[in-house]
Amino acid sequence: MDNEQIEQARQHALEIFEAGVNRVKGFNAVADYLSQNPMPDEYYMISVGKAGSSMALGALSVLKKRIVSGIVITKHEHVEDELREHDNIIAMESDHPVPGQASIASGEALLNYIQQAPADAKFLVLFSGGASSLMEVLAQGMTLEKLAELNKILLSIGYDITQMNQIRRAISHIKGGRLANYINNRETVALLISDVPGDDPAVIGSGPLTPVDDDMSKVQLPEAIKTILEGVEFTPAPDGQLFEHIETQVIATLSDAKHAAAYHAERLGLPVILHPEFMEGNVEEKARELCEYLIHAAEEGVHIWGGETSLILPSNPGRGGRNQHFAAVAATQLLGHENIVLLAAGTDGTDGPTPDAGGLVDASSVAKGAEQGCEILDYIETANVGEFLMRSGDLVTTGPTGTNVMDLVIAVKL
Repeated sequence: MDNEQIEQARQHALEIFEAGVNRVKGFNAVADYLSQNPMPDEYYMISVGKAGSSMALGALSVLKKRIVSGIVITKHEHVEDELREHDNIIAMESDHPVPGQASIASGEALLNYIQQAPADAKFLVLFSGGASSLMEVLAQGMTLEKLAELNKILLSIGYDITQMNQIRRAISHIKGGRLANYINNRETVALLISDVPGDDPAVIGSGPLTPVDDDMSKVQLPEAIKTILEGVEFTPAPDGQLFEHIETQVIATLSDAKHAAAYHAERLGLPVILHPEFMEGNVEEKARELCEYLIHAAEEGVHIWGGETSLILPSNPGRGGRNQHFAAVAATQLLGHENIVLLAAGTDGTDGPTPDAGGLVDASSVAKGAEQGCEILDYIETANVGEFLMRSGDLVTTGPTGTNVMDLVIAVKL
């Protein structure tokens, strides 16, 4: 396999990934929905999540002056310049993936915005992944210090998003439908971009406007988490009647991104194998499993998976995220198999606590790193794969994409 063919395959993988992301970008998803489902009234807009800025701009592009005012809460450096041009929109940057003081300030600002809206106000609410961390109003007995410690543990022990959000809801005044207490039966349309398996509104952003009847007394918690939650007064579930005037629609999902990626691959004239199963579990095991399949069983063409793996971190991790880790492990498996390239990347453009989306590797990646004095297994062991991929030239860096529907893995087999 010559270098030109490999470079073309790498370029195709990037294009296919970008096509998948473009379908589910916040701007596109919201604008398309509002164009197809006209909303003639005036609305007070709330947009929270990694895609908060992009989703808000999508709504403004269609509803224009029918957006009376709005509040947007998104990740640091994720507010788009165009949004700041709207004088009637409050744009706040907040903390992610671990809530901080900005998360508390954002939660307070959100409640103030809702409570100051007129009694007959109608709300347009836009939620995307990251909302759990970006805004918070803590339960009695819970402190920011405890919350930060709790989330660090949750992120490090391999809990999936559903398990994490069950705990987050119980120690919050706004998660798990509890924000409906403040909306207080005013007419609300909520549009959601899903970053969770099954696309359950109760799990997206910890479901601020979706009722969940959690019973924490039945949950078996690790001792480390029990210790943190001592003295915390769990917030009761909200009354069911508060949701009678709330309409919720999921408008962009991982499945949408996968199918858009597949469509683009077909337009490139490539055979496509779209794998329906949700990709989950330990990131190293999953990377080896997929590479084993690609090497020994897969047909030639483009293979597309989606999901979200788990990465258990060492005590002092280096630079990286689960997608960069996936790509690095895959690079070790592809040695000697020059007919395969593999891309693993987060659709939000920020893999873990890094500005990079993931990695794009092939059979030469390990050697390219070695030429820079890097032994890949050392970087995998210390969870410092972002540094390796940077030196090997295999990082995928998109910047914030304006969406978040978990991760895509795209492989091209020649």
